[in-house]
Amino acid sequence: MLFNSVHFILFFPVVILLYYIIPHKYRWVMLTIASYYFYMSWKAEYAILILGSTVIDYYLSHRIYKANKKTTKKLLLIISLVSNLGILFLFKYFNFFNENIRLILNHYNIFYDMPEYNLLLPVGISFYTFQTLSYTIEVYRGDQKPEKHFGIFALYVSFFPQLVAGPIERFSRLGPQFREKIKLTYSNLANGLRLMLYGYAIKMVIADNISVYVDKIFAQPEIYNSWSILIGMFFYSFQIYSDFYGYSLIAIGTSLIMGIKLMDNFKTPYLSKNIAEFWSRWHISLSTWFRDYLYISLGGNRVKVYRVYINLLIVFIVSGLWHGAAWTFVIWGAIHGFILVFEKMLSQLFKFKLKENKFTVTFLFLKTFIIATAAWVFFRAQSFNEAIQMFKSVNNNWRIENNIDIPTKIYIILSVFIISDIVLYNTRIDKWIDKNNIVVRWFVYFILLFAIFTLSGIDNNPFIYFQF
Repeated sequence: MLFNSVHFILFFPVVILLYYIIPHKYRWVMLTIASYYFYMSWKAEYAILILGSTVIDYYLSHRIYKANKKTTKKLLLIISLVSNLGILFLFKYFNFFNENIRLILNHYNIFYDMPEYNLLLPVGISFYTFQTLSYTIEVYRGDQKPEKHFGIFALYVSFFPQLVAGPIERFSRLGPQFREKIKLTYSNLANGLRLMLYGYAIKMVIADNISVYVDKIFAQPEIYNSWSILIGMFFYSFQIYSDFYGYSLIAIGTSLIMGIKLMDNFKTPYLSKNIAEFWSRWHISLSTWFRDYLYISLGGNRVKVYRVYINLLIVFIVSGLWHGAAWTFVIWGAIHGFILVFEKMLSQLFKFKLKENKFTVTFLFLKTFIIATAAWVFFRAQSFNEAIQMFKSVNNNWRIENNIDIPTKIYIILSVFIISDIVLYNTRIDKWIDKNNIVVRWFVYFILLFAIFTLSGIDNNPFIYFQF
């Protein structure tokens, strides 16, 4: 079930109505059933995987908590990690590693004939797997007591607004909210609808419209001139941003209407002065997950400087692989890792700060955006050769006359989105609207609704991050 589908538009009001009608103590039952129904709308059988992860981590977390020996705790944690990551590996990474092992062994004339498995990747498996792992690791570290109520824990794992593409929530933040006796308030309803409205607008008006031109340029970069290819790269930066940002806002908004607060996943990431800041503003729930459970486990900043750099590279390469089972994703992650390390090395060598004024800040924003845009080429490309072809075409196609025909309205709506992002720097759309008077508020609502009904893309595209 897609957020931008008629199915969801019918499903969500029913859920909200039932949520506020039924007694508080039974809400978890209704929400869990609704969440499983939401997920089973894609492929019913794969709900078994969510239930399996839930049962495994519920049981093991209690065993970890009760274990007296550290070795026993560690063994139980390893079982949890292997169980969850094993399922993820089978469905998402087996064929990737199997093919690469085959290529390596064939190079040395060693026969290898392990068949591939044609398994449909379960929607959101990377998200809910990391969510359950964070819970088990927290219990192992002693930072979280295991949840006694199986139903509350099952709801935490499957909560439908953020089930398939985040934000990746911690149990310490989300779990207790399911126990709160929440009443419908004007503030939650208004802000939730504002977030949903803006999320739908930037997904359907920005992302879906520019995706048409991105697809054309990435499919045949060699036939377009260099300016068109640069526009394609520029468009993709905003396609993936508005697509994922839009999803996150809809998720946060749907949850907020129920009085349940999810963490912010984006904070104007393209207005970042460096790559480190970019990752503190882009997909925040994932970057903080890797910081807390991988980077710190590797030693974090507590080790020698060269180890800090290695740890950062490991984290970003694994982050790239988390996004997809392909070398292009690994390269994308490695690019961000190397740039981050390079920036840290420069700050260590030259201990001075630029005086921040409009010129220097704008320069730093543009620098970070250009780096991110170039790296996105590997993220978007279907293969390494396709990514290289994009860069080659930029360099070689200055004399080609063929220019992609993009209507003026596309540039206008994208410019409006960029301006709105600048206006929302370090704030959120619902909070910004709330600060303005009633005339401004209703003008914004009218513009967003008008844009959705008149300017939405023709195709009802799924959200990009559903594939992860």
